[in-house]
Amino acid sequence: MLRSVAAVVLDGAAPFELGVLCEVFGLDRTADAVPPIEFRVCGERPGVPLGTSVGMSLTPEHGLDGLDGVDVVAVPACRIRDVYPPGVLTGLREAEARGATVLSVCTGAFVLGAAGILDGRRCTTHWFQAADFRRRFPAAHLDPDVLYVDDGNVVTSAGTAAGIDACLHLVRRELGSGAATKIARRMVVPPQRDGGQRQFIDLPVPECSADSLQPLLSWLQEKLDREHTVASLAGQAQMSQRTFARRFVAETGTTPNQWLVTQRVLHARRLLEDTQLGIDQIARECGFSTAALLRHHFRRIVGVTPRDYRRTFSRPAVASSG
Repeated sequence: MLRSVAAVVLDGAAPFELGVLCEVFGLDRTADAVPPIEFRVCGERPGVPLGTSVGMSLTPEHGLDGLDGVDVVAVPACRIRDVYPPGVLTGLREAEARGATVLSVCTGAFVLGAAGILDGRRCTTHWFQAADFRRRFPAAHLDPDVLYVDDGNVVTSAGTAAGIDACLHLVRRELGSGAATKIARRMVVPPQRDGGQRQFIDLPVPECSADSLQPLLSWLQEKLDREHTVASLAGQAQMSQRTFARRFVAETGTTPNQWLVTQRVLHARRLLEDTQLGIDQIARECGFSTAALLRHHFRRIVGVTPRDYRRTFSRPAVASSG
């Protein structure tokens, strides 16, 4: 059951992510037939102001003893540091050991990682911090593509608004879809979002580590709408097919076909954001033979359909056609 939640705040806490916890768990929604949830804000030293990430302070009412007996212990985003308060880490470990659900929002996952709670578990955090997280916590199984991960009594979320998704998921899991939907309506957010973090990530474009193929890659970026084969590209580069394929992988880290697909998807993203072109026309502009092929590769790489991506990222004047 979900009857009580304790939010653990550290110095450098992010007010928005703490606000997500307050909004979902801390407001009395019994008038909407949502079961009451006792909510506590806890810190190392109760009554002592803590700095935040935006030039304001907050004062936790409870100390770490406020974690005792609660159903959920939540850690909002905070400043990433090399060493976290030992008392906080001990409190998190004890809560997880007695069966409480431990929830992190955004970089709060770093605190859970420092406590050893994520060792051997699936988890996520903000995509921008994924490389640092993997370096610090190699025993954790990080999935940087999703909005949140439910690993039983440990739930982790990606950046900022993904914390809303994770909190509503937890409400849905423990109190039912009716309660989650009512909270979501009051917050004016969807009860459940499709897709994952990949739609928000700047796709890493394979770069050329040498100069020999750079003129060809620049030429290709201007002619993505044309059909290209390894044979035709090798001829353009004045190399044998075998030499060209070997040189391409050595200099870009990927195959010619995969490089082309990635470039075409990147171009499709820009057209979905900035134009009113239909999906069929975008497919042609990007060198995909059909809209179905565009949808296949776009969803595989970005994580959502072109239509859903446009709905989220298009300029206000762009119609959601397609």
